[in-house]
Amino acid sequence: MKQYKIAVVGATGMVGRTFLKVLEEERLPAESYTLFSSARSAGSKIDFMGKEHIVQELTESSFDEGFDIALFSAGGSTSEKFAPIAAAKGCVVIDNSSAWRMNDEVPLVVPEVNPDDIKWNKGIIANPNCSTIQAVVALKPLHDAYKIKRIVYSTYQAVSGAGVQGYSDLEEGLKGEAPKKFPHPIAGNCIPHIDVFLPNGYTKEEEKMIKETKKILGDDSLKITATTVRVPVFNGHSESINIEFEKPFDLDELKKVLAAGEGIIIQDDPENNLYPMPIAAEGTNETYVGRIRRDFSVDNGVNLWVVADNIRKGAAANAVQIAKKLIEINNK
Repeated sequence: MKQYKIAVVGATGMVGRTFLKVLEEERLPAESYTLFSSARSAGSKIDFMGKEHIVQELTESSFDEGFDIALFSAGGSTSEKFAPIAAAKGCVVIDNSSAWRMNDEVPLVVPEVNPDDIKWNKGIIANPNCSTIQAVVALKPLHDAYKIKRIVYSTYQAVSGAGVQGYSDLEEGLKGEAPKKFPHPIAGNCIPHIDVFLPNGYTKEEEKMIKETKKILGDDSLKITATTVRVPVFNGHSESINIEFEKPFDLDELKKVLAAGEGIIIQDDPENNLYPMPIAAEGTNETYVGRIRRDFSVDNGVNLWVVADNIRKGAAANAVQIAKKLIEINNK
């Protein structure tokens, strides 16, 4: 089996460090790993795969040595500049930023949902938004079985989704400090404002969920609306998803369809207080689904409660899973 030269760009950030954890768990067939960061963090030392790695500064010549795969989590502007450079040198970039997600030439991939889209990449594969990833894992088997007509997303998103500064805002806010990342205190509060507001009244985060869901599921006919909310939880996104189908369904059968879905764990025993919670999802790569119940206000409607670790499944683990699937495809 071929051994791959793999680069990790943004290795010192919150998602970058989680890349490294997941890579240690997955043990891809790697000849070597090289870690990159901005000039500010270059020279840092990170213990990874049993040895000390010195983080290198990312420059326009960084990919000259010929990498096979690069995992990027260094922000949109970095990805816009350096992903095409890496791709031009024969490297496949798996990018965690929003820079390439809606580009028609770039596949947007969740391996449990649309792995075949990896095959038509032209050197860049986009990792979806964290809140979208866990949603579509749950939606895919239901869409296949009953054809989704409309989706209403309401999200409860952890502060880690806003990076180290968001995490710090909650830590310091619990001590009474003023926020630095968020426009309002997050401790003891909920903020219905993630990313910037658009002229239509939606936030960019809400627009991302709407557009990315359609692209990943390959269905522009879907009617989708979203409200995304930042909540005082350190890690793990929760989502209330209301779905209207074109086809009728039996609820017990629907639960079996969900349970058979790849990457899904059902936690749905309300009599024993069993339902997905972010505190229980932390550190895992699965998507948890519960509170599964019929929506009696419409024909063919159902409500779901969907939870996942947003830094792992919502970012790092999904990207590594894409890399793993890419390697499998290459080895066929």
